[in-house]
Amino acid sequence: MNQIKIGLLGMGRIGRIHLRNINQHLDGARIIAVADPQIEASRFNAEYPGLFFSQEAQDVITRQDIDAVLICTPTSSHANLIELAARNGKHIFCEKPMDLSLSRTISLAEMAKVSGVKLMLGFNRRFDPDFMLARQSVREGRIGDLQIVKITSRDPGLPPIDYIRNSGGLFMDMAIHDFDMARYIMGKEVKEVYARGLVVVDQAVGEAGDIDTALTTLIFEDDTYAVIDNSRKAVYGYDQRLEIFGKGGMIRVGNNLHNQNVLFDETGIHHALPLDFFMDRYSKSYQKEMEAFIDVLQNDSPIPSGVEDALQATLIAYGANMSMRKGEPVRLSEIDISLKKAV
Repeated sequence: MNQIKIGLLGMGRIGRIHLRNINQHLDGARIIAVADPQIEASRFNAEYPGLFFSQEAQDVITRQDIDAVLICTPTSSHANLIELAARNGKHIFCEKPMDLSLSRTISLAEMAKVSGVKLMLGFNRRFDPDFMLARQSVREGRIGDLQIVKITSRDPGLPPIDYIRNSGGLFMDMAIHDFDMARYIMGKEVKEVYARGLVVVDQAVGEAGDIDTALTTLIFEDDTYAVIDNSRKAVYGYDQRLEIFGKGGMIRVGNNLHNQNVLFDETGIHHALPLDFFMDRYSKSYQKEMEAFIDVLQNDSPIPSGVEDALQATLIAYGANMSMRKGEPVRLSEIDISLKKAV
């Protein structure tokens, strides 16, 4: 089977982890070209000798020997790069979201379909081994009919304010992973969203036009629920928990800790704090995500997180923003998808 040749667009934190995972751990693919406008060629070539580099994404996308591209650039550039890759017949893996606009997200999905390229979105939490096992148990009926999913997702600290200002907001940038996870676990579509948000961590977040704390309730098509709480700062580490409640029992996925030692003494029970960085917490999921993408390309396997997943998660995020601003629940069927950008 031929090795898949990949071009990487963006050498930030995510781009670097994909480069390492593919070139060190995946025999079926290799990143052979990289583009990043923020890196000097001399610095890149010193760190990665022999690997093609350009500051222009077009130089990578238009190479004849490239089969697929990974888009790991800032959100504002995703749509244009997806279009350029699709026009050049390159398969695409893109970090979420495709775009902050619902209408453009739809047009990108249609463009990918017409061009015949495969487009997979980076909802990496689907590939976390514990979350995958939880979903498998749900599908096997281990806890019967589902009633409530509870998701906790709290970052250990605020990102830079400049990042927040350009991120699209907490719902689109952060909680969108949890919206996707709720659909992934439940296997159902969301019909209604009710969200509230606060600025309690740092007033600079509010001045940048965003929130840092949120609570969202999702109502699914069969009137079951998901409840999601988000915070930009948890002083004890990266808090990522999942609870699934059904008629026949419950599934719980706890935090990954720095170590598994537990000390019992007369003062209490003591254990390590949760991991404090998302790339550590989800290191396995990033590798499995790339394994899945390569499998899609080599074996024509179903895309595990495709354009419909991206559209639905973006729609929920849009609805959450609207609900927070209106102070009332929002039915997704009533959202005007022609609106140009997230409220």
